[in-house]
Amino acid sequence: MAEPKGYSRGQIGLHWIIALLLVPQFLLHDGIKAAFREMMKGGAASYDAMVLLHVVGGLLILVLMLWRVALRMDRGVPPPPAGESAVQKRVASAVHGLLYLVLFLLPLSGLAAWFGAAGAAAEFHELMKPLLLILVALHVLGALYHQFVLKTGLIDRMRHPA
Repeated sequence: MAEPKGYSRGQIGLHWIIALLLVPQFLLHDGIKAAFREMMKGGAASYDAMVLLHVVGGLLILVLMLWRVALRMDRGVPPPPAGESAVQKRVASAVHGLLYLVLFLLPLSGLAAWFGAAGAAAEFHELMKPLLLILVALHVLGALYHQFVLKTGLIDRMRHPA
C-alpha cells in the first residue's frame, strides 16, 4: 500500500470527534466515581444522567477507536514531516501508540469496573486518567511545536483531507 499524502475526511473527523468526547468524560468522572463507590458498598447501580452519559461516552469512544484503527489499517497514515529526526519520529510514534492503547484501555477498564463491579478494573481506570492527560498534552505540544517552531504545517494535516 502506498503512503497517503494526508489523512482522509473520515480519519480527520474521527480524530476531532474523539478529542471532543474526551472533555465530557473528564467532567462527568466525579459522578460515576461516587456512584461506583456506592455500588461497591452494596447499593444499587445508579443510572442517573451523569452516569449514563459517562458510560455511553466511553462506549462511543471505544467504538470510534475501533473504526479509527480499521481506517488506519485500510488507508495508512501520511509519512512524518520532512526533516524530522530519528528521535522525534520515535517519540511521536511512542506517544501515538500509547494514546491509542490508553484510548482502548480506558473504556474497557471502565466497562469491566461498572458492569463487572470490578474494583481492580476501577483502580486501573483511575490510573489511566492522568496518563491520558499527559499523552494528550504531549500530542498537542508536539503538534504546536511542529506548526509554530519547525513550521512544517503539521496541523493542516488534521484540518484538510487529502
